[in-house]
Amino acid sequence: MDLRLDDETALVTASSSGLGFAAAASLATEGANVVVCGRTPARLDEAEEALADAPGAVLTVEADVTDREDVAALVEATVAEFGGLDHVVTSAGGVPPGTFDETTDDQWRGAFDTLVMSAVWTLREARPHLTESNAGTVTCITSTSVREAIDGLVLSNAVRRTVIGLVKTISREWAPDVRANAVLPGAHETARIEELIEDAIDRGEVDSYDEGLADWADDIPLDRIGDPRELGDVVAFLASERASFVTGTALPVDGGTLRS
Repeated sequence: MDLRLDDETALVTASSSGLGFAAAASLATEGANVVVCGRTPARLDEAEEALADAPGAVLTVEADVTDREDVAALVEATVAEFGGLDHVVTSAGGVPPGTFDETTDDQWRGAFDTLVMSAVWTLREARPHLTESNAGTVTCITSTSVREAIDGLVLSNAVRRTVIGLVKTISREWAPDVRANAVLPGAHETARIEELIEDAIDRGEVDSYDEGLADWADDIPLDRIGDPRELGDVVAFLASERASFVTGTALPVDGGTLRS
């Protein structure tokens, strides 16, 4: 399917690796000009090299999305390079695991900046450009934890739900000029999952990487965890005119894991 994203511009936050990078890769493959941002220059270089053959142009920008000034400069660099901004995809790094009793005030504040204010600042800066576009969209990458709480992840369970409220609100307030949706990824084979499996091997909980993958897939009806590109392709679809009547939704991409 041709998603007709040629010459449109997409900014993907926290996209030098993981699911953010997967979204950027799918958008670039579909012909969009893509801005990739991250805090680590080496990862940005790797991302740029990995996307070198994509039809869409790629701009990498070093930025910390928990810093409001960095976010403003990121949007400014995007518009300066490509002359406008059509699509924003918000992604963010993970927040510390822990139970309610273990979690400190500083961790709560940090999680709010990482998961919520990074999106708020990005969307505030991007709003005028999205409104001027004939194809403006917002897609926020969150987690299945916004639907069903995950044991030991109180920060993700509680704070990410704010992003869903934000998406639903702007899907009405910014309509009909801008569409806004969220995607709810389940387990995907990112570097974070690989690290967790290696840790489980070191602890003697599983004997091999394949056994670790199987353990993660145990409660997934499709009997495997996701390829990050599968999440990225959903993000690209939501940005395209093929999804022109889809807004205000929160779409699980989890192999059927959610029961609600």
